[in-house]
Amino acid sequence: MFPFSLIYAMVVYIRNFMYDHGLLSTRRFKTPTICIGNLSVGGTGKTPMTELLIRNLQAKKRIAVLSRGYGRKRKGLVMLSEDSTAYEVGDEPLQLFSKFKDISVVVEADRQKGITYIEKELKPDLILLDDAFQHRRVTPSFSILLTAFDSLYTDDWYLPTGDLRDSKNQAKRADIIIVTKCPSDLSDTTQAEIRNKLDPLPGQEVLFCYFAYEQQLKGFHSKMSLKDLKEHELTLVTGVANPEPLVRYLEEGGLHFEHLIFGDHHYFTEKELQLFNSREYVITTEKDFIRSRDKIDKLSYIEVRHVFLNNGLEVLSAALEKVLGS
Repeated sequence: MFPFSLIYAMVVYIRNFMYDHGLLSTRRFKTPTICIGNLSVGGTGKTPMTELLIRNLQAKKRIAVLSRGYGRKRKGLVMLSEDSTAYEVGDEPLQLFSKFKDISVVVEADRQKGITYIEKELKPDLILLDDAFQHRRVTPSFSILLTAFDSLYTDDWYLPTGDLRDSKNQAKRADIIIVTKCPSDLSDTTQAEIRNKLDPLPGQEVLFCYFAYEQQLKGFHSKMSLKDLKEHELTLVTGVANPEPLVRYLEEGGLHFEHLIFGDHHYFTEKELQLFNSREYVITTEKDFIRSRDKIDKLSYIEVRHVFLNNGLEVLSAALEKVLGS
C-alpha cells in the first residue's frame, strides 16, 4: 500500500499548498470558533476534550457544537433533539447532547454551511468545531491539535500505510498542541523529549494530559463500582479507534474479562446483540453505550476524562480567555 500513501501525500500537499497561498478560499466567522482535531484518524480523545471545554466554558458562554457526525446515516444538516438517535446523527454528537443540556449540537459535513446556520438561528457566544482541523474552508479563532502519547504524529505516515490524514507540517496552524493518553506519572524529562520531537513554533504551547477513568459504573449497573466486579467474569465491548488505554486500566485494576473488539463507530448486528445479552456483566465505553443503550439489557459504561499534567489546564484556560475576551 506504500505507493498509494505517496499518492495520498501528494494530494494532501497540493491541497494545503493551495489554501496556504490563497488559491482556495477560507472563511473566518464573526462568532468565536474553537477547533478540536488531529492529524491522524481517530484515537486521540477529541470528544472528551470537547467535553472538557464545555465544562470549563458553559458557565460563561452560550455554546454550540458543530460536528460532521461521522458514521451517521442521515444526510444534511441536523440540529439534535431529544428524538435524535446515534444512527441518524452519529454517536459522538449524541453523547455530547445527552450530557450537556444547556448547549446546542448541530451536525453538518459542510462546516461553512453549519456555522452560517448556527450564527443565524442559534446566535451562540462560542462554537466548538469537533474534529475539524483538516477542514480548511473555515479558519477558526483558535485551534487545538491532539496527538496520542503512544502514536505521535511525528512518528506516523500517511494513509493507507499509516494513520496520517494530513501533513505533519500542518501542526503549524495549531495554537496549542496537546499530547493525550500519557502515563499519569509522565516525567519532566520525557515531556521535554516529546516537546523537542514535536518542535513547536515560538509561542506554540505543548501540553500533556492523561485519561482518568471513573470507578463508578454508569448505565444498568450504576450502583456498582469496578471494584465490585473483581470476582466476576466480565465482557468488555469496544467499538472505538484505540481501546488499549481502557484495556490496560482494567487489567491493572485486577479485573478478569473477555474483550470483544469491533471497528470504530461499529453498529452492532442482531447476532452480536444476542451474544451481548447472553452475558451477565457487559461494560463498554461511553461512545459505544450511546449506540447500543436500548439494545443491550444489562449494559454499563465507564466514563473517562482528560486530566492535565502540571499546570496545563491553567495554560489552556488563559489562552482561551485571550481569544474569548473573558
